[in-house]
Amino acid sequence: MRRIFILLVMLGLLLSACSPATETQPAPVFGEPQIPESEVPRVSLADAKAAFDSGSAVFVDVRSAASYADSHIPGALSIPEPDIQSHLGKLDPSRWIITYCT
Repeated sequence: MRRIFILLVMLGLLLSACSPATETQPAPVFGEPQIPESEVPRVSLADAKAAFDSGSAVFVDVRSAASYADSHIPGALSIPEPDIQSHLGKLDPSRWIITYCT
C-alpha cells in the first residue's frame, strides 16, 4: 500500500512539474502548427494512474537520459524531448501516449 502511495505521489509530481515557467512557445517539433499551451489537454493524476494500472497508455519520459536513469515510471520509454522527432517510429499512434517531465 505504501509503495502505491509513493508511486502516486511521484507520478503526480512528475505530471505537475511539466508546466513551463515562461510564456514563450517553442518552435513546432513535428512541422505542424503549434497548439497553444492552454489548449493542450492535461492528464489528471487519477486518469494517469488508471492508465498505468490498466496498461492502456504508453508513458514517455522526455527528460534527459541521465534523469531517466536516476528514476522513472516503471515501463516508461526514455525519449528526450530533443530526440522525439527521430524516434516517432517507437510510438504506436493508436495508443494513448502520455509524456512527462520534471
